[in-house]
Amino acid sequence: MIKRGLALSWFLMIFLSWQAQAELVIEITGGTEAALPIAVVPFGNEGFAAPEDISAVIRNDLARSGRFAPLPEQDLISSPHEKSDINFMDWRLLRSEGLLVGKVSSIDGETYQVQFQLFDVYKGKQLVGKRYQVPASGLRRLAHQIADQVYQTLTGEMGVFSTRLAFVTVLKNTDGTKRYALQVSDSDGANPRTVLQSRQPILSPSWSPDGERLSYVSFENGNAEVFVQEMRSGRRDSIAAFKGINSAPAWSPDGLKIALTLSKSGNSEIYILELASGKLSRVTHNSQAIDTEAVWMPNGRELLFTSDRGGRPQIYKVSADGGRAKRITFEGRYNASPDVSADGRMMTMVYGQNGQFYIAVQDLETGAVQVLTETGRDESPSFAPNGRMILYATEKNGKAELAAVSIDGRIHQRLGESGRGVREPAWSPIRK
Repeated sequence: MIKRGLALSWFLMIFLSWQAQAELVIEITGGTEAALPIAVVPFGNEGFAAPEDISAVIRNDLARSGRFAPLPEQDLISSPHEKSDINFMDWRLLRSEGLLVGKVSSIDGETYQVQFQLFDVYKGKQLVGKRYQVPASGLRRLAHQIADQVYQTLTGEMGVFSTRLAFVTVLKNTDGTKRYALQVSDSDGANPRTVLQSRQPILSPSWSPDGERLSYVSFENGNAEVFVQEMRSGRRDSIAAFKGINSAPAWSPDGLKIALTLSKSGNSEIYILELASGKLSRVTHNSQAIDTEAVWMPNGRELLFTSDRGGRPQIYKVSADGGRAKRITFEGRYNASPDVSADGRMMTMVYGQNGQFYIAVQDLETGAVQVLTETGRDESPSFAPNGRMILYATEKNGKAELAAVSIDGRIHQRLGESGRGVREPAWSPIRK
């Protein structure tokens, strides 16, 4: 059922006039009270001016994590660019526990040398420092990588500023019709680019483990169809276009298989497709229930999925080889749309109560559940690759937008985009 090498050119030409890209604007709405003070000094510049303000990108990354409170630039007492310029006694007066300095230089405006140093202010000790050489086009990504290193050095946890977000935007036309776009941006909403545009719905983007491919559902041919698209080349393959439902693609941890929801045999069931061979195997067999939204456990041997086999939607676990499914959610009358943290310890889900839908997390060992959101109109949760934050879709004042919440419910963010509804988020793996 796999159709190889479908060209995008004909499809994109139809929508060539729609050039606007969705720019997500991130707003921190709560949880910064206990943030760690840090000073990020504007980097020095030698030779050609850098086209990106690296220190500003780093400062914004750290601030939106909710874990850090960068000092306002006007409060910085000096502008050191290396250790010999620093009087640590002065910086201790600001009660900043970390101090980040750096320099950017270029002799041709095409290639840039970047160095940074992070210091423990109270010990006067360098914690991490590196030098890089990158093309001008790579400066923003390098800034995210430096922010990741600062984050990991000070928290002991992996940073995710170098990751990307996939999401679907919906624009209403004046005639009442809609235009859909599958888009990808940096984790801060910058550098958005359109992967696919359509007059028909696009659903369920899912990243391959290497971050080089996206799977998604498109209705462009009149019915639901699952595609896999390469991010670099744009090449895409149709991998599921059976009669009935073709939905909810989810990559296996090794990137060799995709779990799908299909109704090719008359009922909504979970299947696994081997991408290389095209071999399709059925995992669930329950003619009285709707089984859908499968996700892989990190061990690659088990799946979690949503099923109403008990009368209401709940989440179950099953072997990837099939067999008896085990229910794992018992708190609440509605639990659906699971996603699992990279370490396999936590599950996020949509938790329904009294007609309202929230984002919750469940400890997979103890079964303890914590509801994290309050709007009652939340869906499509997606874990950050370090397991610290959850990206999800919500609604405010009748408009679809994205939001994020930390797994303890303390840090909240809104990711709005002017003029369009935004939904169906997916957080990418760590970029290599």
